[in-house]
Amino acid sequence: MNDQPVIIKQIIGKTVKALRIKQGMSQEDLAQECDVDRSYISMIEVGRNEPSVTKIFDLCKGLKIKPSAFFKIIEGGVRT
Repeated sequence: MNDQPVIIKQIIGKTVKALRIKQGMSQEDLAQECDVDRSYISMIEVGRNEPSVTKIFDLCKGLKIKPSAFFKIIEGGVRT
């Protein structure tokens, strides 16, 4: 069985968390910026939820990072 989707969810979550912390934001702060519940941010960060492309763009806006830069970070963490 291919674990790639699980690994990608984990990398997305760790990246969101690292960028959020770098910005000095709480989960609540980021949730407000993205108009979602704090628990949704938590679920993304622990790799239990995989955000849609639309939500990734919202997260990037809240994290003050270009989506292209975000995906470049994700791509760097995924081994093919």
